Amino acid sequence: MIVSAHAQPAPPSAPVATTPQPVDRRFEGDSWSRGDKIGVAMAWGAGILLCLVAAAIVLYMLFRGTQYLSLSLLTSHPQVGLDQSKTGGFLDPIEGTIILTVLGTLIATPIGVGIAVWLSEYGRPSWLARAVESCIEIVAGTPSIVLAIFGLLVFQQSFFGFLSFTAEGNAVFGRSFLTAGAIMSLIALPLVVGATREALQAIPSHVREASYALGKDRIATIRRVLLPASRRGIGTGVTLGMGRIVGDTAIVVVLLGASLQIAPENGTPVWGLLKGTGSTLTTYVYNNSPAGEGGAPQKAYAAAFVLLLLVIFLNFAVDLIARRKEPTWTR
Repeated sequence: MIVSAHAQPAPPSAPVATTPQPVDRRFEGDSWSRGDKIGVAMAWGAGILLCLVAAAIVLYMLFRGTQYLSLSLLTSHPQVGLDQSKTGGFLDPIEGTIILTVLGTLIATPIGVGIAVWLSEYGRPSWLARAVESCIEIVAGTPSIVLAIFGLLVFQQSFFGFLSFTAEGNAVFGRSFLTAGAIMSLIALPLVVGATREALQAIPSHVREASYALGKDRIATIRRVLLPASRRGIGTGVTLGMGRIVGDTAIVVVLLGASLQIAPENGTPVWGLLKGTGSTLTTYVYNNSPAGEGGAPQKAYAAAFVLLLLVIFLNFAVDLIARRKEPTWTR
């Protein structure tokens, strides 16, 4: 092999720069202390235990519900009697649940969205905003039985007689779908306010500034930009509020009467129905459970299964709303 005298040796190649890869130390258990390992094990155990409890509830109610549920129970009216195992189904409680949920949602949604918009976009005067926030927390933490007693005290006044059944002598009972729906809206209101406010605060400030730059005032910006962009949060809050209304019992017993059948007041069909009394699935389950007086645990299991399906459907709706496509500015 002949090498030319003029051949120059090749320059050494430059070292290739490599980017160091980050090391994920979350699962390096060897570097954890004993306390960290115990804490992680307890967290895992708590999560698994919660999943087992939820699965046990669903599977047990699925077994019991499908064992006793029939089409006749869903389509027949309950009948008054000492032995409920031989008297009708629970169509009226299903209808009462739907009516009460719709009423409470229709009252809580506009009020909750309005409060959230005012707190997020205005918040003036500041002392009033702080007072409103404190009142929302108080309402959210108040037991429903306390709200029910307060509602009964208020709606038994004579000037609220047009909302409920009135006996001879102008005695106001204060019990109706309207009064129960008004108090039910209070337990849903904090959820609507919280979810809507969080959705509004998640919108970047430059979105508002762009709207102002186009000549829109604050009201137009809220109506045409912010509220449409917050629909997912509003929907989540409304659905969670509906779940609270569906699952409450104390307000139904105190303000709706918890009667087996829907008893409308004499008058116009719709208004008389709203001024009447009735029950929901929660009170029906309680009355027919082994702890109640109905003596029909089979019907209680079937009604509880229907109630559980309704709650699962609402939770599934919340999950679907939360997974909807996000606006481009959140990416």
